Amino acid sequence: MEKEKAIAIITARGGSKRIPKKNIKEFCGKPIIAYSIGAAIKSDLFSEVMVSTDSEEIAGIAMQYGANVPFFRSEKASDDYATTSDVLLEVLGEYQKRGREFEAMAYLYPTAPFVTAEKLRQAMEVFQKEICYEVLPVVKFSFPPQRAYQIVDGRYLRYKWEEHSQSRSQDLEAFYHDVGQFGIFDVGYFQQQKGKVREKVFPFIVSELEVQDIDNESDWEIAEIKYQLIRKFRERMDKSGDISECHIGNRG
Repeated sequence: MEKEKAIAIITARGGSKRIPKKNIKEFCGKPIIAYSIGAAIKSDLFSEVMVSTDSEEIAGIAMQYGANVPFFRSEKASDDYATTSDVLLEVLGEYQKRGREFEAMAYLYPTAPFVTAEKLRQAMEVFQKEICYEVLPVVKFSFPPQRAYQIVDGRYLRYKWEEHSQSRSQDLEAFYHDVGQFGIFDVGYFQQQKGKVREKVFPFIVSELEVQDIDNESDWEIAEIKYQLIRKFRERMDKSGDISECHIGNRG
């Protein structure tokens, strides 16, 4: 069986306790999942852009914006204990049953409006250039974790690492965290490791402006403000003569 180059998988379960219908809630004028779908399609990187969901409503909206939903997520992959890796492995297995295999896979979160086609293309370029099994977007912690406090006896603050209490921020090692937007994997290695990729993970560094966890309504409002700021910035770039899609930040 000849393998296709790449598949984009957007994971979108129906249930959401903190923000009702979070994956299809309107974000700056359209369902938030539409941004991930649009970025994947516009990138021209994928022979298949699909949404894995257990919801007919989400499936309908996903197809409206151009994604495929060839099958629904199983009950096991839809419960509260299922991991993203469980879902991705199920999707890859279902495509294999249908006679389709892929060399690379990008998974995208449905609530990732800061993902753009250009960002996906840049990350895929890194994936193809570097010797790695995964490319993961990350952002630097804005404050050095080494200078964290802990609460002792439920009352008092104390440095967790006293040896760093007087260190200058610029002298401390930088630490990064996953931005929760997307990832690009070597499919063969991902399946071999049953979704637990821990080696040769290459960083794709993005700016703090392009990152926002969306766990509650306040997070949602902040994300919309950030998105609008980025959109205005790009509009200014377009007017200045640079019509290319702008990525604010730098690659790792």
